[in-house]
Amino acid sequence: MKSNALRDTMQLGQPALNAWCAMASTHAIEILAQLDFDSITIDLQHGAMDGADAFRMLQAISGRPITPLVRVPWNMPSEIMKALDAGAEGIICPMINTADEAAQFVGACRYPPDGYRSFGPTRAALANGAQSSADYAANANAEILTLAMIETRDGLKNLDAILAVDGLDGIYIGPGDLSLALGARPSMRQKPGTPQADAVIEAIDRCLKHARAAGRFAAIHTDGNETARIRFEEGFHLCTLQSDARLLSDAAKAQIASCRTDLQR
Repeated sequence: MKSNALRDTMQLGQPALNAWCAMASTHAIEILAQLDFDSITIDLQHGAMDGADAFRMLQAISGRPITPLVRVPWNMPSEIMKALDAGAEGIICPMINTADEAAQFVGACRYPPDGYRSFGPTRAALANGAQSSADYAANANAEILTLAMIETRDGLKNLDAILAVDGLDGIYIGPGDLSLALGARPSMRQKPGTPQADAVIEAIDRCLKHARAAGRFAAIHTDGNETARIRFEEGFHLCTLQSDARLLSDAAKAQIASCRTDLQR
């Protein structure tokens, strides 16, 4: 079974860029997979796709030097296992609030004795370069990435206990939900027009410092390259840029605005 390239990149201390797919489009994800991203996430929580769409999207990027991740809709073992069996090399799990929830999440990603993942790598063995299903089962526990989303007051309160869960690779901060949980407007960072509340800035800084102190990876959602650069300078291992839908919208807006300006000259 091949090694998890995203894990390798982050362990070497190199910044990892993550693409984000909200559209149920094999064509869109295929295009993103040709670019210089380290990983690409299929969003089953807020994205416009279901498990069957995700399966086809994973097939569309098979063979590309990019690590496929899936954000599952919730901390549901059945959804987690199906995403892994479809070929995901890592899972981002939303709304992890306690150590017990983190342990349930990690357990669903690991075969016994480390967890309780059911054996049936429908596509995973083929997609992950394993010589056989048995080879996949022997190595998957060490390669599958597990990232727990910290985005609630309870998640913050129980942060150290969550980070101490065996088998958890890291945390993924959702600034939008975290801002709402702390009584602030959703925002990715402090900048003109969308100021990030002090409580949110402090919470993100605490998550980062505690994750690194615990030897875990720290990942975060951003609103683009400028914010990502700042986050990497702060010490984050992985940053997600804008989603495919947002990239399409922003590029179209820029082209339209430029064309309208030219026509008025």
